[in-house]
Amino acid sequence: MTAHPPEPEIDFYNPSPARVHDFLVGGKDNFEVDRAAVRELTDTIPGLTTMALATRAWLGRVVTHLAGEAGIAQFLDIGSGLPTTGNTHTIAQTAAPAARVVYVDNDHLVLAHCRALLTENPRVRVVHGDLRDPHRILDHPEVTGLIDLTRPVALILSSVLAFLGDDDRPHDAVAALRARVAPGSYLAVSHPDNTVAPDQAARLDQLYATLSPPGRTRSPEEIARFLTGLRLLDPGLVHVGHWRPAPNEPTWTPEQAWVLAGVGRLDHPTAASAEAAASVRPPPDGVPYAVGTPREKTGGRVDRRRSRST
Repeated sequence: MTAHPPEPEIDFYNPSPARVHDFLVGGKDNFEVDRAAVRELTDTIPGLTTMALATRAWLGRVVTHLAGEAGIAQFLDIGSGLPTTGNTHTIAQTAAPAARVVYVDNDHLVLAHCRALLTENPRVRVVHGDLRDPHRILDHPEVTGLIDLTRPVALILSSVLAFLGDDDRPHDAVAALRARVAPGSYLAVSHPDNTVAPDQAARLDQLYATLSPPGRTRSPEEIARFLTGLRLLDPGLVHVGHWRPAPNEPTWTPEQAWVLAGVGRLDHPTAASAEAAASVRPPPDGVPYAVGTPREKTGGRVDRRRSRST
């Protein structure tokens, strides 16, 4: 495996979005500063915990289906966050032991933690990547060394697209990913919906607005555009609690988990995807994909990096 440069020190002073999400879904890789941040956030956005849990459960059902019934043996999970209960590779390799998984994140804490945990698994890789630069992700040597893009692959974009604002052209970034994968591939998307609980969504948008660059919640029509042209699996684009719920799981209503999700199959590449792929350019050098620096003291505010949250 390629040698990795030394990772930055872990920041104990500020909450990390990855650790915050870890706490929201019941993980143990978090500190008191992260738990305090969750308490503050859920005072104003009480749906965050159920949204995180419901989205995590949806992801498990998606990966189980794709690795099992759909026969997908390759997974590219972008914006993966910290490893916690129900990881993509654990679920995929339970259904298909030979499944190969690449996690992509831009949070150095996530990268260091994943690499430490996954050193003994030859079918899993962890790479640094920026969703605004999809071609660099797909051309990364550790991606191409494990994932064969001439064969079907599952692209997992769980909650990460809300961290891209309109100026980041998220629909073009997704189209670029779609244009590079083989027919028979799948795209799984989840994204906060701003129509079911508009007051809470507005508060979440205020949080996203503090990011650099800013993200946002989106309407069902905007979220559906990520899957335009794909053959959607039943039941289509629905709230996460309604996507093939398992009998042993809690029942989450849209009011409890206002996250839309869908899975589409790419049967044939489209001209629109190819055009969008050609138009995507990486972010300018020096434009961060995060707020602050790993050791910046922000008075308890989250150093909000683009890994999976809600």
